[in-house]
Amino acid sequence: MEAKPFHIRVAEPVLDDLRTRLRAARWTNVTDDPTWAAGTNRDWLRDLVSHWLVSYDWRAEEERLNALPQFEAQIDGDRVHFVHVRASGARPVPLLLLHGWPDSFLRFHDVWPLFSDPTKHEGDASDAYDVVVPSLPGFAFTGPLRRMRPDRPARASARLIWRLMTEVLGYERFAVAGGDGGSVIAQCLAIEHPEAVVGIHLTDLGWHALDVDPKSVPPAEHRYLDAIAKARRADGAYALVQMSTPRSLAAALNDSPVGLASWIVDRFHAWVDGDLDARVGKDHLLTTIMLYWVTQTIGASIFSYHAEARSPSLTTSDRVNVPVGLALFPKDIGGVPPRSFAERTLNVRRFTQMPRGGHFGALEEPVLFARDVVEFFRPLTATTQPLRTARMARHVSPRL
Repeated sequence: MEAKPFHIRVAEPVLDDLRTRLRAARWTNVTDDPTWAAGTNRDWLRDLVSHWLVSYDWRAEEERLNALPQFEAQIDGDRVHFVHVRASGARPVPLLLLHGWPDSFLRFHDVWPLFSDPTKHEGDASDAYDVVVPSLPGFAFTGPLRRMRPDRPARASARLIWRLMTEVLGYERFAVAGGDGGSVIAQCLAIEHPEAVVGIHLTDLGWHALDVDPKSVPPAEHRYLDAIAKARRADGAYALVQMSTPRSLAAALNDSPVGLASWIVDRFHAWVDGDLDARVGKDHLLTTIMLYWVTQTIGASIFSYHAEARSPSLTTSDRVNVPVGLALFPKDIGGVPPRSFAERTLNVRRFTQMPRGGHFGALEEPVLFARDVVEFFRPLTATTQPLRTARMARHVSPRL
């Protein structure tokens, strides 16, 4: 198996069709409430769509993305798209970064330079990483697997990504960092392939960790579970829809770019710490939305909610025994869990409560995130040599 260079080039008729749909958008008038209390703010969405039509330049974004070292690999008939940034320095550590929903590999756009060339960012050459950022199965240019597997989808994704790292790229051992769905896949990797995983760094515990009877835990953990339950009641309808009827929702989102934007932007607004424009920006949001639109992967990306609800990849009886670092951001869903709660399922070696930031920690606070990742993995890799094998000669990524 070999990796081949990948370049994005969306056909012009796809963009023409998008512009036609945006111009013909039918706007709702559910309520005059100027807040986001009932969902995406209508005026903010109108501004976003106007920016999309008038100012946003997909071709410029495409060129910017194509400046990245992107590749694709075929593994038993399934395509995996990934960014592979090779590090400066004599002894880089392979670092696998895993995103979640509703974002993409772009979650890590601002952090991979901090990992791959730390000396340019007030870091030490000994902390250099070869960075691998795949589009997860179901997302963007990886797209759906040949068969939409209804059984333990995060396990299936973990096995595919393990093969990418070991069989395609030739890394014998590597570090992993992930959040949201990426947290679950990272834990699956650590459980199924502890010989290959140096350690995992997470920004949340994963949804399976919450399936605990609140009456069976100490008061501090009980309060955390109550906070999660309150958050789910107030803002969890999106997950219930995606778990129960993803095809019904996908039919609408795949047909309407305004509907797709509204659904995705609502999640970013709910989960980002602070002002959406200031913390993320319209161009980044639109590029994220475009990655779903031009690949038509919104349905595949939300199907995992349905599949995981019926066949969980992890349960509270599963335990990660490789070293685990946690960087927990205060404005993430439900806030920061007690360390004792995390230790129920994880071998916690580092527990950091971040001073600010929300669900998209690597995107919102790239420096804080990268620093915590480096400090967690430094002692784990000081005496461990994660190796490249001879297979790396087949695939050479340029340094940025």
